[in-house]
Amino acid sequence: MSTALRSRARWRVAPLQFLGSLFFTGFLFAWTFLYAIPFVIACAFLPFPRRFALVRIYGAGVLWVLKWSCGLDYRVEGEALPEGAHIALWKHSSSWETMAMMVLFPRQVWVLKRELLWIPVVGLGVRQMHAIAIDRKAGHTAVSQVVEQGKQRLAEGAWVMIFPEGTRMPIGETRRYGVSGTLLAQETGRLIVPVAHNAGFYWPRRGLMKKPGTVRVVIGRPFDPHGREVRAVNEEIQAWVEATVQSLAPHES
Repeated sequence: MSTALRSRARWRVAPLQFLGSLFFTGFLFAWTFLYAIPFVIACAFLPFPRRFALVRIYGAGVLWVLKWSCGLDYRVEGEALPEGAHIALWKHSSSWETMAMMVLFPRQVWVLKRELLWIPVVGLGVRQMHAIAIDRKAGHTAVSQVVEQGKQRLAEGAWVMIFPEGTRMPIGETRRYGVSGTLLAQETGRLIVPVAHNAGFYWPRRGLMKKPGTVRVVIGRPFDPHGREVRAVNEEIQAWVEATVQSLAPHES
């Protein structure tokens, strides 16, 4: 296809993609708050494993509407997950992965910023999911909190999901990974499963527009950090995740 034809095709598609993205954004806010109300009520009567089943329905609903309205699907590649409950370190470049992890991984808890607990209704639902809510400015105190509460969650049979960069990063950027996940793995005898993906190319950290395509999620081989220096393990994980993300960059046709 010539450059001129491609340009005209994109001009026709862009308004439809914008409308789909606008619809999805409105749906996401409405679905989150409307789902949170019966979820909070139900959680008063349900054990934690049943609560997570409801969370998975929420996440699956978001991903289905995203595919229908914006043409954004996903596929999973890489290693099989190890048996038992472990720690997963996810690349954080989008809001997409916060939904996808609910669907793609077994029963889990999330390490997240404490400000999310202040959202009306939704924050209460997050509390009921045994989330580890930290003050990101607390430094060593936050690390200790993740390790101590993470031990309890792992003992209960839940995976611990961590964004080691601490915040969403623009495509092509990163920051030094936090050590809390690696310390938790060392002190509990669990493994670290790194997860790379290219969602940030399709659902940027800022902006309304969602691009059509297929998010590729790559589950890396589990890392055993026992007996190794924490920073060395983190650097190895970060090097694999960031290199994999770059290799997944979609090519313009």
